[in-house]
Amino acid sequence: MTEQTWLWIGFNVFILAMLALDLGVFHRKTHTVSLKESLTWTFVWVGLALAFNVGVWHFAGSQKALEFFTGYLIEKSLSVDNVFVFALLFSYFAVPPLYQHKVLFWGILGALLMRAVMIVAGAALIAKFAWIIYVFGGFLILTGIKMIVKREEEIHPERNPVVRWFKRLMPVTADYRGDKFFVREHGLRMATPLFVVLLLVEITDVIFAVDSIPAIFAVTTDPFIVYTSNVFAILGLRSLYFALAGVMDKFHYLKIGLGVVLTFVGVKMLLAHTAYKIDTLVSLGVIVAVLAVSVILSLLRPKSVGASKTSSPLAVQGGLP
Repeated sequence: MTEQTWLWIGFNVFILAMLALDLGVFHRKTHTVSLKESLTWTFVWVGLALAFNVGVWHFAGSQKALEFFTGYLIEKSLSVDNVFVFALLFSYFAVPPLYQHKVLFWGILGALLMRAVMIVAGAALIAKFAWIIYVFGGFLILTGIKMIVKREEEIHPERNPVVRWFKRLMPVTADYRGDKFFVREHGLRMATPLFVVLLLVEITDVIFAVDSIPAIFAVTTDPFIVYTSNVFAILGLRSLYFALAGVMDKFHYLKIGLGVVLTFVGVKMLLAHTAYKIDTLVSLGVIVAVLAVSVILSLLRPKSVGASKTSSPLAVQGGLP
C-alpha cells in the first residue's frame, strides 16, 4: 500500500479509537453532560485539531497547514448552525438531557461516514469536471445571501418527508423507553421517539454538509485536508452543543456573519483560476474578522427579550408530535 493509503488508515483508526474511548470509558454510563464537562471536551477536541495541524505543518509544509486551519475554522463556524438546530429538535421532542449525548454521539458518527462519501465524490467531480468548482461557488453565494436575508425560519420536524416515510415503515412508541432507539413490545419491533430525533439529526447534518463541504473545497482540493478538517470540526460538535446551547440566542448576528463568510468563500471559488485569485492567508483573515465582528456586535447590541420570544422558532408547540 502507498504512504497516502497508510495515512488515511492511520487517521481513521485514531478517530475510531477516540470515539471508542469517549463512549466506552468517559460516557459509559448515561448522564447529563455538565457545562464543565462540555467545556473540557471542547478544549480537548480543539487541542487535538491544533496538534494535528502542527503535524501537517511539519510533514506537509506551511501551505497545507494553513489550508487545514482555514478549512477547520470554516467548518467549525458553520457548525454553529447545527448547534442551534440540535437545540430546537431536542426542545421540540422534549428529549431528556440524560439521553441527548447518546443521540449526538451516534448522529455524529453517521455524519462522519456520510461526509467521507460526499468529500470523495466532490473531489472526484472536481478532478474530472473542473468547471464544477464554479457551480459550487455560485451555490455558496446564493446560500450565503439567503442566510443574510432570511433571518428566522420555523422548523416543523413532523412535516419532514423522511420522518413521515419512516413512520409508515415502522411503528413508533408514544413516549421514550429510556435511552433505547428500538424496543420489542407485544411481539412487534418498534422505534422510539429517540430514534426519530437521531434520524432528524442525520438529515440536518447532510443539509449543512451541502454548504460546508463545497466551502472547504474553495480553500483546498486535497481530499485528505478537506476530510481531516471536517472530521475534527464535527467531532467537537457534541461538546460545543452542550457548551453553547443555552447562550446561542445571544449571538443573533452570527447567522449574518456566517452568510457573509459563505458568500466570500463562494466569490473566492469563482476567482480561483483568474488573476484575482484570493490567497489562503487573506481568506483566513477575512473569515476571522467577519466572525469576530458578528460576535462583538451581538454582545454590544443584544436582542430585546420581547423580540426574542416572538421570533423564536420555538414558538411552535413543543412535545412529541
